[in-house]
Amino acid sequence: MSQAAIPATDVGTDAAPKLKRVLGVPSLVLFGLVYMVPLTVFTTYGIVTEMTGGRVAVSYLITLVAMLFTARSYARMSVAYPYAGSAYVYTQRSFGGGVGFLAGWSLMLDYLFLPMINYLVIGIYLEAAFPAVPAWVFILASIVIVTVLNVIGIVSVARANVVIIAVQAVFIGAFVVFGLASLSGQQVDPLAPFIGDGTVEGPGVLFAGAAVLCLSFLGFDSVSTLAEEAKEPTRSVPRAIMITTIAAGVIFIGLSYLAQLVFPSNVFTDVDSAALDVMQTAGGEFLAVFFTAAYVAGAAGSALTSQASVSRIIYAMGRDGVLPTRVFGRLSARFKTPVVAVLCVSAVSLLAIWIDLGLLAGMISFGALVAFSVVNLSVIKHYYLDRKERAGIQVLRNLVLPLIGFALTVWLWTSLSVETFIVGLSWLAIGVVLLAIVTRGFRRPTPMLDLKE
Repeated sequence: MSQAAIPATDVGTDAAPKLKRVLGVPSLVLFGLVYMVPLTVFTTYGIVTEMTGGRVAVSYLITLVAMLFTARSYARMSVAYPYAGSAYVYTQRSFGGGVGFLAGWSLMLDYLFLPMINYLVIGIYLEAAFPAVPAWVFILASIVIVTVLNVIGIVSVARANVVIIAVQAVFIGAFVVFGLASLSGQQVDPLAPFIGDGTVEGPGVLFAGAAVLCLSFLGFDSVSTLAEEAKEPTRSVPRAIMITTIAAGVIFIGLSYLAQLVFPSNVFTDVDSAALDVMQTAGGEFLAVFFTAAYVAGAAGSALTSQASVSRIIYAMGRDGVLPTRVFGRLSARFKTPVVAVLCVSAVSLLAIWIDLGLLAGMISFGALVAFSVVNLSVIKHYYLDRKERAGIQVLRNLVLPLIGFALTVWLWTSLSVETFIVGLSWLAIGVVLLAIVTRGFRRPTPMLDLKE
């Protein structure tokens, strides 16, 4: 018995509910952009401005180039395996069930805590705006709203995405208008955001800033988790992945460039909330309040989309028997959504009331970089080694480019703290124990999904 495949009846027959194929390229791109939160550029703006001497835009450009290689690998694998599960499915089919399970387990670390970090940010900002109401009230209310929308179905998520991205688009438009108006009549050096203020020099600081900013791109891979809800998955999903990555990069570079022109200094009232100094300079109290509202809306949208993604990864792992199938591998007959998985994610998100923000960010980085690494390697394994597509340009497409993506991801690993490695490796150890239980001490093959429509 080489592989333990789940019977097709458990995967999806005419009698079993299936995910609805309702998403086109625009909806998928919106999903990815909302997940990534365009305004996340301001989350680490002060820190990276100090680190790079005012060259945040340059560091974002470096990060975008690095992420494009990995995004391309996701797009390639989404064509080979257009199924829910993202890096979990890609790695499972390329390297086998055991490696696939550990990749999916690591990816869950990313996705499980992304909703949580958004709930935490919402609580912090709204408590600052309404001091009489404790943060946990806002956190709990956000979890309830997001859970209901995800249970109802992906169409409700897509519709909410339109509203959320519209709010951020309006704010970005307002910031551009106010920012340019504030520069009117002033002596402005358009090259300043690329040259810097001279406080720090050398390319090393730019790469260090890029390592921090890679967190802004966590989420383009979320598009691949919706492959079974896309109308034409082998066409729309890879296109949406690349469009999302490029669009987000352009937005990040543009906003950070304008912010540096508006506020050409790396001295802030508070480095963690440096964006408020920029907004006050560009548009006064009005723009600062508008920014807070738009940022909270963006965090809510990211929580909405990230919970949708992780629930589908849990569903995929339950559907093929790695997690209990009767609990996680079933869809709601009414809503056609993985309700149990959605509710489990919501329960874990309650930890946002107590957990530390720094620890959350570290765990998200660890899980994402594991997924990025294995997806780049999966392209090499699937196309170059297994299918032997090595003629002419195929060497570049199937070996060189994914190898560059893997090397850049390994480089990003160097920015992680010791604490992050301890927590991340502990999470992996738990995954190994769970895998040992499922395989009866590794004496049985890891269950794998029978990928048949």
